[in-house]
Amino acid sequence: MNTRFAASVLSTLLYAQGLLGFAALATVLLKERAHVEITASADLPSGPSVLVVR
Repeated sequence: MNTRFAASVLSTLLYAQGLLGFAALATVLLKERAHVEITASADLPSGPSVLVVR
């Protein structure tokens, strides 16, 4: 019974670590993407031709 409990706790901790790792990776990738979009939009000339109406 004690071994089963320890295995269950270990599995839960490994699963939580995997979720946190995935969240960290997604955060880094989204931050990089936002930085690229801001840089790209700063390079565009301003004016009516750039205005997009949705």
